Amino acid sequence: MKRKIKHKKKEKREMVHKTTRHATRHEKNSPIAKIKVVGVGGGGGNAVTRMSQVFPRGVELIAINTDIQDLEQCHARKKLYIGKQITRGLGAGMNPELGRAAAEENREEIAQALSGADIIFLTAGFGGGTGSGATPVVAEIAQELGILTVAIVTKPFSFEGVHRAQIAQDAIVKLKDRVDTYITISNDKVFSIITKDTSLARAFETIDEILKNAVLGITEIIMTPGVINVDFADIKAIVQNSGTSIIGVGSAHGKGRAQAAATAALQSPLLEASIEGARGVLFSVSGRRDMTLNEVHEIARQIAEQADPSARIIFGTYYDRKLNKGQIKVTLIATGFGSSYAKNVSLFGEFGSLGMSQKQIFSMEEPPLEREVELKRLEPKFENEPRREVEVPTEASEDKASEEESSESIWDIPAFLRKKKRK
Repeated sequence: MKRKIKHKKKEKREMVHKTTRHATRHEKNSPIAKIKVVGVGGGGGNAVTRMSQVFPRGVELIAINTDIQDLEQCHARKKLYIGKQITRGLGAGMNPELGRAAAEENREEIAQALSGADIIFLTAGFGGGTGSGATPVVAEIAQELGILTVAIVTKPFSFEGVHRAQIAQDAIVKLKDRVDTYITISNDKVFSIITKDTSLARAFETIDEILKNAVLGITEIIMTPGVINVDFADIKAIVQNSGTSIIGVGSAHGKGRAQAAATAALQSPLLEASIEGARGVLFSVSGRRDMTLNEVHEIARQIAEQADPSARIIFGTYYDRKLNKGQIKVTLIATGFGSSYAKNVSLFGEFGSLGMSQKQIFSMEEPPLEREVELKRLEPKFENEPRREVEVPTEASEDKASEEESSESIWDIPAFLRKKKRK
């Protein structure tokens, strides 16, 4: 009798094992958006190396470079050495035309590497040769393959001179019509994060982290199942053919954490300007199980107030065990800006500096940038939870069109005068 019981237990264990293996195979074949991150040139390769430490395995990291030594140091899973005949592995210097020609030389190999992706993130540092010259070509190839493409690039320090700045600007002009959306981040923003005692190496690591956080923020939204879910279709609806976009990441804990996290995201170092005027906004709120609906409502209200009155706003929420107890995090993407967006405002847009100490917003146990890149461990998704889309109420204004057509744009007026004018 005992032998029969043992035999049945053994059969049960084997059946559970087979079921588990079957479930694992099923998960691997599940329809999850395929994401590829492509770092072009030295700056893009450095960002990809940093991303390799925190990104989930489902994201494929690719490095493309003309400098073979630099490429060998990169930790990407797939590496493409381009322009062998043109640069002989020595890089493109500050000649973007060499970078472009190198990418054209290996156009087929690049297309093969990008093939199969649902969404591609292109990262590069503009102002040099390979990143500035090859990135628009890679974007063009992705466009031909019909892949949703997001470019996140850095602009050189102002002290690097007019020549590098012009190279970067020319590259952005070539890039913008070949991607669905693009985010530009000025290297000068690092001065708002580092101190005067920060080492040179750490300063450049911080720039890599800014690039990484921008890509990771969007990737987390796509790959993370949540209580209120945001899926790839939501990202596509906001991002596709949207032109310029901005991304912000902020976290907070303690009393008033919802308002503080939203404020930190709206004033993130990743933002080139405010989200005012954005016609498409997608944001996610993550926290522990003590996160309340009222807090999500407060964050949504604060973000909606800054966007265009007729903006399409989509949001999601999910639980994150990796966050500290009592912590809440907000990630937002804003798109659909008019031509007036080209006029940059200060680092924190119109908002000015935070009205509270950094200690109130971020835990002092680790720097804010490190906090923003933690990989998410999530609670199971509620299967039947519908995706929710918030449409911000609109009020048609008869004279809105005439204001936009006016030769004196309201955005040409300084922020403090503009606020008075509104009153």
